[in-house]
Amino acid sequence: MAGIGLPVPPGFTVSTEVCDLYYKNKKRIPEAVRKEVEKNLKQLEKAVGQGLGDVKNPLLVSIRSGARASMPGMMDTILNLGLNDKTVEALIAKTGKARFAYDSYRRFVQMYGDVVLGLKPVNKDEQAAAALRLTAEDLKDLVAQFKAAIKDKAGHDFPENPVTQLWGAIGAVFSSWMNDRAIAYRKMYDIPESWGTAVNVQLMVFGNMGQDSGTGVAFTRDAATGENIFYGEYLMNAQGEDVVAGTRTPLPIAELAKDDPKAYAQLEKIRHTLEKHYTDMMDIEFTIQQGRLYMLQCRVGKRTAFAAIKIAVDMVDERLIHEKEALTRIEPDQLNQLLRPIFDLKEKDAAIKGGRLLVKGLNAGPGAATGRLVFNSIDAADWAKRGEKIILTRIETSPEDIKGMSAAEGILTARGGMTSHAALVARQMGRVCVAGCSELLIDYAKHTMTVKGRTLK
Repeated sequence: MAGIGLPVPPGFTVSTEVCDLYYKNKKRIPEAVRKEVEKNLKQLEKAVGQGLGDVKNPLLVSIRSGARASMPGMMDTILNLGLNDKTVEALIAKTGKARFAYDSYRRFVQMYGDVVLGLKPVNKDEQAAAALRLTAEDLKDLVAQFKAAIKDKAGHDFPENPVTQLWGAIGAVFSSWMNDRAIAYRKMYDIPESWGTAVNVQLMVFGNMGQDSGTGVAFTRDAATGENIFYGEYLMNAQGEDVVAGTRTPLPIAELAKDDPKAYAQLEKIRHTLEKHYTDMMDIEFTIQQGRLYMLQCRVGKRTAFAAIKIAVDMVDERLIHEKEALTRIEPDQLNQLLRPIFDLKEKDAAIKGGRLLVKGLNAGPGAATGRLVFNSIDAADWAKRGEKIILTRIETSPEDIKGMSAAEGILTARGGMTSHAALVARQMGRVCVAGCSELLIDYAKHTMTVKGRTLK
């Protein structure tokens, strides 16, 4: 994207070859690579006029995976890296926004503890939702609590040195190539283990700096129907994880035309530029920092079979691709989606008139499904093995749910939008998915779902 003139935050990539070396070297990064990273880090610092760990003008970076094949949500990301007790004060002095600085610090400590130190947070979704209501002082206290929890569970202090943080994060992203969910995903889609992942180290841009900032995920066409419209979701005063994790229900991208007309007009232009360059429907992630648009990443977008066929035919008509290319873009398995069950419309009307419509959500995956409610992925996989048809029902799904999603007839979530993890993965799998049913109250401990005074088990 940088090469075709789009506004991309500067950074550098540690290539997939290093992933192979990392595993051959017993999960250690070779010395020659370390020197290359240090050299590129200095170039990045010079380019942006900031320094990693600088107590006056600190450089903060995001660490993202970059696999050859798109594997949405399967590998790890660390945002806001470079924050510690001194650089957070420098960020406050620089921006005048204490709440923003401590919100970013809270996110970083929580994410680093989870991804790098392997300490899975309890009630992660509730914590993220609660953090929206906290003041700067509350968030500062929360950071201290998180650090105390890390020391208690890991037996050592949270690393204050940003260089130590950087190496920990790079190693964690390479390690995530071999986590359970990534292995399961690769098996599903025949992605060779030997390909490995790259690691992108990129200047951090902030969508959580106030109501003039935001973040979003979008597709250059409708990923469900294939219609040639800009399709996606965004949140103002948020970071990327808020949109895809489902902790907040985002707004349709069309509404950005009212919230930030300039950024929306830029994105409309960029979607056409990307399609012309890649000759395919693209999945993009963007951030607006105080009115300025940045493109963070793009990849070929996952789509339903219906959408795949329509997009292929339309792109031939638009002279973006040839007919032979269009045929190769339809996966044989996608044809199964076209044969999926759908509701008999007369039966559906009768059910609604009979008062059997329980709840409505977003139609994030194709077809119709029936089955027994299951509230976790382990049960979903076990029940499916014994021949049960099941509906995986979650507050929101996460990459850890991949096996349960694969085993389910359908997926139902209380939170999340059309670009949430549940929607994205369900579309690719061809699973029925109804997302963002905000009326559902799901209790994992009791294995119940309550809606409109009725409790289902």
